[in-house]
Amino acid sequence: MAAVAAQVGTGNIVGASGAILIGGPGAIFWMWVIAFFAMATIYAEAVLAQKTKVTLPDGSVGGGPVYYIRKAFPGKFGVFLAGFFAVAIILALGCVGCMVQVNSISATCRTAFGIPAWATGTALSFFAALILIGGMTRLMKVTEKLAPFMAILFLLGGLTVLVLRIRYLPATFGSIFKYAFSPEALLGGSFGYAFKTALSQGIKRGLFSNEAGMGSTPHLHAVADVPSPHTQGTVAMVGLFIDTFVILTMTALVVISTVFTGDGPLAHATGSTYKAMLASSGLTSTNLMQYAISSVSSSTVGNAFVAGCLFFFAFSSVIVWIMFGKINCNYLMGKRLAAVYSVVAVALIFCGTMMKSDFVWELQDLLNQLMVLPNVLALVVLAGTVAAAARRK
Repeated sequence: MAAVAAQVGTGNIVGASGAILIGGPGAIFWMWVIAFFAMATIYAEAVLAQKTKVTLPDGSVGGGPVYYIRKAFPGKFGVFLAGFFAVAIILALGCVGCMVQVNSISATCRTAFGIPAWATGTALSFFAALILIGGMTRLMKVTEKLAPFMAILFLLGGLTVLVLRIRYLPATFGSIFKYAFSPEALLGGSFGYAFKTALSQGIKRGLFSNEAGMGSTPHLHAVADVPSPHTQGTVAMVGLFIDTFVILTMTALVVISTVFTGDGPLAHATGSTYKAMLASSGLTSTNLMQYAISSVSSSTVGNAFVAGCLFFFAFSSVIVWIMFGKINCNYLMGKRLAAVYSVVAVALIFCGTMMKSDFVWELQDLLNQLMVLPNVLALVVLAGTVAAAARRK
């Protein structure tokens, strides 16, 4: 549940919405494709996290990419790559990633309830600090209750919209496949440009959503008490399935069925008119889902529902991501400086509520790639170990 809480965040609402607006409905198809193959990646991460976990001096269990990176590359190069990964995840998730999440919470709360950014930032910082003081034990207790609740709440709301827009579901699925292979019909420009846009949005936002290959969730899979590494690998695959094929897909179907089909504001957009119609509609990645829910209810209901779901989604990711950063800070510099990092991370939560979302999203994309490189290198080198674990089960 903690791993699912880390995966399910703004990427499932704001990230998916942004991918659809920029890359068209076809971007969702490429999210599915990358998630299907990513199930093997996240299986490998969980298996290796289990096989390389260690008992720390305080008696607790620790694990994650820094340990299997060093196993893959013994010697100074492995020490360097592990340190590089630790710094990258501290910056990418523990700092900037949290700012992305709370930025989305702030924007939706301002739209739905008129709450100023500073008030949202203060509240989020306080509750994050309260949970983090309790360490991994309190984090697990919170997320094991929060993750199922937030997923069920969101799915019930999404299913309600789909029932009301059921006559548009065939066109919804049709547009996903149509614009995956003919994106220029909507986005305009050459096929190469439109295809690259749809593909890149699907991959980037899909990676941000399910986190496969990034090396984040192995920190949690390492501490699980399971009979074999294979068992935890399959659990990791289930978590990715829930994140992408259930929750993110629900976002996509709700948005496309209300915005791109029937009487939706972009239903009749073409390659020559799409950008102009999008600009005049006032739709953005942060308000698209709110519009979609509001179109079948009211603006008050839509804004409040999305703000509530996004709060639970994003906040759960924030507290888990800060813990990831703290674990790696502890690996690099010890517990004292890890405590300093926690204070800095909580302060960044406040700052993130007041920043422009475009900047933090672009910075997030860059830092995500820095995490992926050393992690995936280790996965490739240790592929034989993963395959052996799968055969033994």
